[in-house]
Amino acid sequence: MKQVSILGATGSIGSSTLTVIRNNPAQYQVHSVVADRSVQKMLEICKEFHPKFVVMANVDAASELETHLFSLGLSIEVLAGEEAIAEIVKAPEIDLVVAAIVGAKGFLSSLSAVKAGKTILLANKESLVMGGSLFMQAVKDYGATLLPIDSEHNALFQSLPKDEQGRATLDGVSKLVLTASGGPFRNTSLSDMAKIKKEDALKHPRWDMGAKVTIDSSTLMNKGLEFIEAHFLFNMPPEDIDVVIHPQSIIHSLVAYKDGSLLAQLGEPDMTIPIAHALGYPKRVLSGKKPVDMTQMMDLTFAQPDLEHFPCLRIAKECLIKGNAYLVAMNAINEILVEAFLQDKIEYLDIPKKLEEFLSQLTVSKLNSFEEIIEFDQLIRQDTIEKLKA
Repeated sequence: MKQVSILGATGSIGSSTLTVIRNNPAQYQVHSVVADRSVQKMLEICKEFHPKFVVMANVDAASELETHLFSLGLSIEVLAGEEAIAEIVKAPEIDLVVAAIVGAKGFLSSLSAVKAGKTILLANKESLVMGGSLFMQAVKDYGATLLPIDSEHNALFQSLPKDEQGRATLDGVSKLVLTASGGPFRNTSLSDMAKIKKEDALKHPRWDMGAKVTIDSSTLMNKGLEFIEAHFLFNMPPEDIDVVIHPQSIIHSLVAYKDGSLLAQLGEPDMTIPIAHALGYPKRVLSGKKPVDMTQMMDLTFAQPDLEHFPCLRIAKECLIKGNAYLVAMNAINEILVEAFLQDKIEYLDIPKKLEEFLSQLTVSKLNSFEEIIEFDQLIRQDTIEKLKA
């Protein structure tokens, strides 16, 4: 039975992972679960799955959870703080680490799992957006394994050829094609986009995700992050990665081959499917979902993304070319701006506008270590917060 550590257990990816484990009880045991401050959700997880360890990033939440567990007679060790999260993934008995903490907060724990040589089911885009080639080199140096569980990258992984070790290769591949739903505003005029409120942006037409990822999906920044992730994950040149709008979200990405073949992975827009694939790889396990009924399938449509309406995708591509400092800064600034929008401090269109404005003021282009990345990330965040106050 494989021991699984779930980072971000109370979020949408964590919930989907627990669903797959629930459907395959003889194959997986929840070793540890990690969250920020969602005590009630974590309590329910503990009651059902009885993990050995729980880590809450928030100290007060950890204390509250510990009290509840004691009252229920559940013998589960509760740890607190960011350092505890990075430490728990090193436990030698852990077989699989699901890295699903949203944003830069998930970077250090993902890196810690890499340095422990774990098999990592990666949903935290920022690990590759911030870490880039340094992160991928660490994966190689420490003998870790990365299995993508973002639906798009998992689809690419399933559709790419594999070497003898089961790793994806680019043998005979000409292009990678990422699909995007286009979000709720793909047919919205620029004048109407200026009136968008957070309640509108949080209504994704296809996927059930957390607030930050949902806003990123509406601006197409999420697709920009995935573009960057695909480049580093599969070592594909940026010019050979395309993005197409596919509103139905049935085809989750495609691989174009040099002989003219096009291979794609199809499935319902449900994260249990890519998670089940990665949990079981190279075998297949139950996700709880049935394959798409081709006879009942709606028309599938595709279009080029509108970079005038959704400049975040263009900005992400440009930052990838400019260097890793721009990627770290772009990610940090975007996180601060999305949070400001969710708090009604800025307008919707201020997200791409201020992102581009603040990025234009950068002078550094290369960061040479993880320490420099972390320090620069914090510096940019503080600078962005001060600029928004001005």
